[in-house]
Amino acid sequence: MTRIVVLTGAGISAESGVPTFRGPDGLWEGHRIEDVATPQAFDLDPGTVLRFYDARRRALTRVAPNAAHRALARLEGALGDGLLVVTQNVDDLHERAGSRNLVHMHGELRRALCVACGARPEWDEDLAGRPSCPTCGQRMLRPDVVWFGEMPYELDRIEQAIVACDVFASIGTSGVVYPAAGYVALASAFGARTVELNLEPSDADVPFDDARAGRASELVPAWVDEVIAAEASARS
Repeated sequence: MTRIVVLTGAGISAESGVPTFRGPDGLWEGHRIEDVATPQAFDLDPGTVLRFYDARRRALTRVAPNAAHRALARLEGALGDGLLVVTQNVDDLHERAGSRNLVHMHGELRRALCVACGARPEWDEDLAGRPSCPTCGQRMLRPDVVWFGEMPYELDRIEQAIVACDVFASIGTSGVVYPAAGYVALASAFGARTVELNLEPSDADVPFDDARAGRASELVPAWVDEVIAAEASARS
């Protein structure tokens, strides 16, 4: 069975109405990155940071998975454990589309992180009121989102999957922020075929074997159809 690792970024969710990380003015939904996405910002003004992420969590109820999310869930149905989706997004659209073999390397809006005990409970309520951690009882919860200066989740698992994969696909991400920026080079070095599906070609240090430009909702379903057809042909 073909082993595929898919890396997704903001571009796959933008078509669902999820704002991208940075706007043309360099701001994130009207805020400077330094004011809402660093540990220092949380230490200085936790109220502003918590309200910002509470608003983003509530906004998830107003968006839905698009054809690209659903196509990747369909690919998982065909490949099973042969597919791993690694997402840089903190929304839950992959899960709602049906993906299960999934790593949120930058955390999840619908989880909280307890600064006191390290618990990561599922969380749908606001955090600005400083609720207690359900594990230790301390009022030390923050969004379970990886901020600048913090280490992404499950890097060892991601790198092991990329080293072992036959195909590495990058969808809706510029690929310029590390460690994700190095994944195409790693996959290529270990012999994987590399594919980019993005609104515009990225400036990856290592060129992709196959780079397609366009909307994720159009490119991803077509690519998934190709992969499933090739897999079926190889089995027959």
